[in-house]
Amino acid sequence: MKPFICACILIFSFKFLTAQNISGASLLKMATQYHDPNHQWNTFKGEFDVVMEMPNHTKRTSHITIDLPAEYFKVKATRDSVVTEYTIDKGVCSMSLNGKTGLSKAELFSNNLSCERANMYKDYYTYLYGLPMKLNDKGTRISEKVEKKTFKGKDYLVLKATYDVSVGSDVWYFYFNPETFAMEIYQFFKTDEEGNLKPDSGEYIVLSETETINQIKMPKVRTWYYNKDNAYLATDILKR
Repeated sequence: MKPFICACILIFSFKFLTAQNISGASLLKMATQYHDPNHQWNTFKGEFDVVMEMPNHTKRTSHITIDLPAEYFKVKATRDSVVTEYTIDKGVCSMSLNGKTGLSKAELFSNNLSCERANMYKDYYTYLYGLPMKLNDKGTRISEKVEKKTFKGKDYLVLKATYDVSVGSDVWYFYFNPETFAMEIYQFFKTDEEGNLKPDSGEYIVLSETETINQIKMPKVRTWYYNKDNAYLATDILKR
């Protein structure tokens, strides 16, 4: 029995020391290994649904198609009786409203449809569901210092990410389970014109449950809150 106890102590001690001394690059590597153990993200090709729930709004169901090798993205969103579709195929944008294409400028304007919005959705879904692997993208600056923080009574290893000006100006923090290196929270803040973080801006997103799609562990439930007052914003539920 003693050898078993000693082994457990050694394993625990190793994890503790790792949590204390880990670098940002090492934490990202281990988190990526947890979420994408077979290195599938860069060749990801799959489909899934995201159901969004918001206070005082009816549910919106979005069917997402991502094919990274083919440079293809499509989102078909349904809320009540309105169905919108956006497609980006090798950089070429197309869209429809309730199955109708060739929309007039008035129809596009009144329904807030545009290629700019199509690209926003592509970036939004591929970024959030591609985390933490997307933190390896060019233009992302990962802090080498890993912080230990307690959030809502639970300990985390926290990774800070900033971005080249051409990519974005927000400051992001990613909270990882110190035992498994699973990503469980992420948080972002806006910055002012001088690049200083605005503490009352932005949101934090709590992740719970896991859905495995094409061998990649993705958060099943994402619950969004405002940083400034912890007010609830929305919930996204991933469904296969």
